[in-house]
Amino acid sequence: MTTLLIKDNYVKELKNGYPLILKTALENEDAAIEEGTLVQLVDKQGQYIATGYYGVQNKGIGWVLTRKENEQIDMVFFVKKIREAVTQRENFFEADDTTAFRIFNGEGDGIGGLTIDFFNGFYMVSWYSEGIYKFREDVYAALAEVVNARGVYEKKRFNVNGQYVEQDDYVSGEKGEFPIIIQENGMNYAVDLNDGAMTGIFLDQRNVRKALRDSYCEGKTVLNTFSYTGAFSVAAALGGAMKTTSVDLAKRSLPKTIEQFSVNAIDYEAQDIKVMNVFDYFSYAARHQLTFDVVVLDPPSFARTKKMTFSTAKDYPKLLKDALAITAENGVIIASTNNASFNMKKFKTFIDKAFKDAKKRYKILEQHQLPEDFQVPHNYPEFNYLKVVFIQVL
Repeated sequence: MTTLLIKDNYVKELKNGYPLILKTALENEDAAIEEGTLVQLVDKQGQYIATGYYGVQNKGIGWVLTRKENEQIDMVFFVKKIREAVTQRENFFEADDTTAFRIFNGEGDGIGGLTIDFFNGFYMVSWYSEGIYKFREDVYAALAEVVNARGVYEKKRFNVNGQYVEQDDYVSGEKGEFPIIIQENGMNYAVDLNDGAMTGIFLDQRNVRKALRDSYCEGKTVLNTFSYTGAFSVAAALGGAMKTTSVDLAKRSLPKTIEQFSVNAIDYEAQDIKVMNVFDYFSYAARHQLTFDVVVLDPPSFARTKKMTFSTAKDYPKLLKDALAITAENGVIIASTNNASFNMKKFKTFIDKAFKDAKKRYKILEQHQLPEDFQVPHNYPEFNYLKVVFIQVL
């Protein structure tokens, strides 16, 4: 185990439960440490603060695992953490209309860099640093002790020798016949656990899709931008939308969206599915004087095309302003972002700026952050990265 000396101004936060080990918190940051090394954090007096592991990812250089000096980091430790997380989600396992949710949410459940999702009997483990991946055998043994999995898959999402690895692999149990169909609040979605970084559904938007279906779509026209596999479009159609339009630049969004409509017995030919740049679509819709009653905006945090670079931190007000131009009177915009670099308060300033620039008034109808299966660390809301605001255009 390597000892890391923590600067005075970081000690209190770490003792209070802050889960991340920041490079700026270290007195001896020059030390070359191997990924996956257990590290003991101490103050300048040599007093114990916590034990963690060294694993570089975009947020820091490692995560705290325990604040008990004598606790061993072994399979027993991982069993305890996973069992606690699964117990907290018993109501999800018992639900008869939802068969996909997160059972372990990284630092929120006590192990930063590791998430585990449940998909109708299958489990998908995502690893966000080479450091946590070094504990792979103990984690899989622990998972097998706590749950009875049909099959287990993994996704590696970290840098190795400066190269970003993003690969998925079968681990154990039954091999899935993909796509498998999961249920979410009674809606069907096709997912593939062995097809790159994405599965076909973002589980953190579950409550948002339900709200869209239940309260906003009856008899309405719905535009779903950055639509990916059309999950919001499915929710809208099932909520009684007159018509949905799904727009995404990725070519595979067309067959994937058709698949999602089909597994819900929705006639996809009665819906519009456009493979094009969202900003080009805004121009096209404005030229053709198209307007929509509901517009869903859920862009990636960062995207680059041949013509432009888009970043939510900088360009969200412009995105909203473009959407406003094609939103019907009294229409609703569902503005969403998963960019962790700013909070809900800041996000609302983007909304305010867009409406002021467009000389329009608005009312916030409801807002959402991460659903209850996406646990976040107590006292540290900055780890609650999802921000969704339902805005009515007045």
